[in-house]
Amino acid sequence: MSITSELVLQGNILDSTDANAGTLNRSAQLLFRIENIPFCRWHTKSRVIMGSATFFDAFDALSLAFVMPVLIGLWHLKATHIGFLIAAGYLGQVVGALVFGSMAERTGRVRAAATTVGLMSVMSIACSVTGNFEMLFLARVIQGIGVGGEVPVAAAYINELSQAQGRGRFFILYELIFPLGLLGAAQIGAFVVPHFGWEYMFLVGGIPGLMIAFLIYRLPESPRWLIGKGRLDEAERVIESIEACSSRRNFDTTMDKDEVAKRIAEMKDRLRNQRKASWKELFSSVYRGRTLIVWVLWASSYFVANGINNWLPSLYKTVYHLPLAESLRMASVSNVLSTCAVLACAFLIDRVGRRNWACATFVLCGLLLAILSIFGTGSAWSVMALGSTAYAVMGTTTVMLYLYTPEIYPTRMRAIGTGLATSWLRAASAAAPAIVGFILTGYGIAAVFMMFALSTIVGLIAATRMIETTNRSLEEISP
Repeated sequence: MSITSELVLQGNILDSTDANAGTLNRSAQLLFRIENIPFCRWHTKSRVIMGSATFFDAFDALSLAFVMPVLIGLWHLKATHIGFLIAAGYLGQVVGALVFGSMAERTGRVRAAATTVGLMSVMSIACSVTGNFEMLFLARVIQGIGVGGEVPVAAAYINELSQAQGRGRFFILYELIFPLGLLGAAQIGAFVVPHFGWEYMFLVGGIPGLMIAFLIYRLPESPRWLIGKGRLDEAERVIESIEACSSRRNFDTTMDKDEVAKRIAEMKDRLRNQRKASWKELFSSVYRGRTLIVWVLWASSYFVANGINNWLPSLYKTVYHLPLAESLRMASVSNVLSTCAVLACAFLIDRVGRRNWACATFVLCGLLLAILSIFGTGSAWSVMALGSTAYAVMGTTTVMLYLYTPEIYPTRMRAIGTGLATSWLRAASAAAPAIVGFILTGYGIAAVFMMFALSTIVGLIAATRMIETTNRSLEEISP
């Protein structure tokens, strides 16, 4: 019999006067086991499947940017039309983040994630058959509902599979798939759009997603969510399947019996003090500060990152009058740099810490954009070098926030808390392209980059107020 099994039996005897003691003790023991299973091929499989959805989420999010230079001439679009089309998807994403975040709390992470991927894939195919501005705008809004729901639900799911030690690297390596999706959209877009037409860009993003939705539906549910719902037998079966794939458990070699008992007792205390789930708790005395800070972080970082990334192809084409193929190739550089930066973040984030990383990126990105605004807007090559680097730097924080936000909320409201927070990224990402269109028309390209530089100051102030979550268990961070 294992150490934890012996302690469960002892706990049930000692607490026999408490009607809920058996459930409480078993829940604590299951959570302890999750925290002490080393990362193994089971985690990798789940990360790859859920990550495949995130790849196509990123692909769909950026696909419009690479068909826009064609649609500008085809549909005679103005700068304001471009801004509204880019904003359309993000408007839908606000709704999706809230609706599917709530669904994930009620019905589970897996079912909600599979539904979102199916929706965004079907609507990507629908985008390919639209024939005018109005129809594409509508299709992108509906597609955005699926895109907006997938990311926070997937982030909650992956976080809940992770143990405290190394969670940052494990999660950021999963999130690396997002910039890879952006990179894939950039490279595929630079080839497909000039050679086959803009419609095929949406088909490439939509058709494979239908298969991914099926694979996600077959994933095991988050054991932490199952425990929170009292479905302990199902949770234990999932945990046993993870343990079966692992060569050892951490506590087999690093903890004695007394230490295991102490850890389980601490877990029980946290479970005993948990409240019933409610979205109103996001604004309680414990979580109100966390909620407001993370909202500002999401809005400010994505206002800058998506504002730059979604406009670069059109800027090269309309402001610097570069050929279509060259505009798309230059725009793809930002996503190559972003992928490299996120990979570096994955291996450094657990050493540097979440707060220090965010502060450093806001400072560096702001400096790069200010220099570009003052000295570099006369050349497309300067925009590519400084603008793409600034995007890559800020892109690491946008990815890191998918790690940080689920960490600061308990399981009972992790998905809805993350979904509500990401709705601010959607609002900011919707506002940024429209604002860029107006500023570009009225004040010029230098004013656009100065606006982004000033926006990083807001993010920096919020970053200094973050709580540090590195190498702490989810139950310890969030009571």
